[in-house]
Amino acid sequence: MPSSRPRIVFSSEGYCNGCKTTFAKKEINWDDREKEFIELIARYKNKDGNYDCIVPWSGGKDSSYIAYILKFKYNLNPLLVTFSPLLPNDIGHYNRESLLDLGFNHINYRADPKVSRYLAKRFFTERGNPKVHWDAGINSVPMNVALKYNIPLVFYAEHGESEYGGKLLSEEHRKIRDIAEILENNVGDDPMNWVDDKINDNDLLPYLMPEAEEVDKIGMKAMYFGYFFPWDVQYNYEFIKDKIDFKLARNGKSDCTFTNYDSLDDKIDDVYYYMQYVKFGFGRASRDASRIIQRKNMTREEGLSLALKYDDEFPKTYYTDVLNFLGLEIPEFRDIVDKHRNDEIWKLQGNSWKLKYPPT
Repeated sequence: MPSSRPRIVFSSEGYCNGCKTTFAKKEINWDDREKEFIELIARYKNKDGNYDCIVPWSGGKDSSYIAYILKFKYNLNPLLVTFSPLLPNDIGHYNRESLLDLGFNHINYRADPKVSRYLAKRFFTERGNPKVHWDAGINSVPMNVALKYNIPLVFYAEHGESEYGGKLLSEEHRKIRDIAEILENNVGDDPMNWVDDKINDNDLLPYLMPEAEEVDKIGMKAMYFGYFFPWDVQYNYEFIKDKIDFKLARNGKSDCTFTNYDSLDDKIDDVYYYMQYVKFGFGRASRDASRIIQRKNMTREEGLSLALKYDDEFPKTYYTDVLNFLGLEIPEFRDIVDKHRNDEIWKLQGNSWKLKYPPT
């Protein structure tokens, strides 16, 4: 990971905060963590037939793994809550149906597509990220559903800030996800700042977190499943593919990377990861390789080779769909992309953009 990754911090020895977490995990007694988990769910298990917990669920490998473990290993009754992708595709739909067929209840929340499309174009233009509002929705909707159904326990996946290198607000935040962290690290903004001449307060309801007093009233806890159990994205995939018919990326791999099992449900994700490369100088392949290397399932040399091969790949598979969704022509799209290139990272050689400091 490069120093341009948002919120990453390196020690004087050159280790990032994600590496520090990896080192620290070697000292964790995971049997004790599981006991802590069992004690937690015993306190929250519902006695009157209501749901025991909520799983914010995309239908991908990680959230499906969590849902399966909660239901079939720990005998909980989870309610799965999906905040709809911006541009849903058939792969995501198929994988969700595959898990639901095992016996889960599910709420799928789709925000006003006209508002969503407007915000996606605005944020892509202004910030190089068409999913800012979606990031808000995947955090707010499960919490608001929990309040409505009086379900005080929500399980998110891993704490990405400590797992992969980011801003840790406190040691407690490795375990607990609260409103402060959501606004600071996951969204980076208060949705009420998005009001303009076309967007009003009511349009933003899907993206607003509940008031802290409401959360406290029912004693709601949003927890990271990855705090209690070793977190490994490859393991999650291997596990869930043996439980359901899990469809993989078309063309044998996802655009801009070498993997075929991650972020499969939204057509706009390929552009989202491509913009990560444009803005910060590391792409989807670097991201995927780093996580696999971190778990010692790939050598650094192998990961570097894959990053150099795929990071700068252009996301072609759903390109036309994304242009239509954003209401952009190809020249407009490319102008916006280039506007977000950091001149500390990029240089123009002839007609091509090149990284000043490619990974080595």
